[in-house]
Amino acid sequence: MREGKPANRKRRRTKVPLWRWRNNPVRRRDDVLEAWLLLTIWVLIAVGGTVAGLATARAADQVFAQQRAERTPLPAVLLDDVPRAATGMGRDLASARVRWTTSDGATHSGMTLVTTGKQAGSTVRIWIDAQGKLSTQPPTPTRAAVEAGLFGVAAALAVSGVVFGIGGYGRWYLDRRRIQRWDREWALVGPKWGHKTR
Repeated sequence: MREGKPANRKRRRTKVPLWRWRNNPVRRRDDVLEAWLLLTIWVLIAVGGTVAGLATARAADQVFAQQRAERTPLPAVLLDDVPRAATGMGRDLASARVRWTTSDGATHSGMTLVTTGKQAGSTVRIWIDAQGKLSTQPPTPTRAAVEAGLFGVAAALAVSGVVFGIGGYGRWYLDRRRIQRWDREWALVGPKWGHKTR
C-alpha cells in the first residue's frame, strides 16, 4: 500500500513577527513609517480613548451631582385638569399649570410636566432650581452613574473613531505612495525582463 498525504494537513504560513521593525532587504522607509503609525494609533486609542471617557464620565457625574444639590422638590397645586392620554401606554406626562408657595411665603405659578389623569386641585410634586424657577427632576445617583458611564463610553468611542479614521487615511496614503513607487521601479526594471539573455 502506498502512503498518501494526510487528508487534514494544514498549510502553515511563515510569519515573521514585527517584520516592519526588523532590518531586512525588502523593508522600505514607508514600512517603518507605517509601523510607527500603527503603534501611535493603538496607543492613542488605548490612552486617549480611556482618558476622554473617564474625563467625560467624571464631568457628567459632577453636573448631575450639582443638579441634585441645587434642585429642591416642593408640593404644588394643579390648576387645570390633566385628562389621561388615549394611548394608555404606561406613565404618560402632559404639560399643565401649577401653583406653589416657596419657603419665604411667595406664591408662584408656571407650566410643568405632570402625570396624566389628575384633577385640578390635586397636589403634585415639582422641582425648582436655585433661582426659584421650575426645573426638571434631577437624575437619581444610580441613573446619574449610568448616564455618566454612557457619556464616557460615547466619548471614548468618538475619540477612538477619529484616531482610527486619521490612521486609516495615513495608511491609505502610504499604500498609494508605495504603489506609485513600485510602478516607477517596474517601468525601469520590467522591460529588461522581457528580453532573452544570450
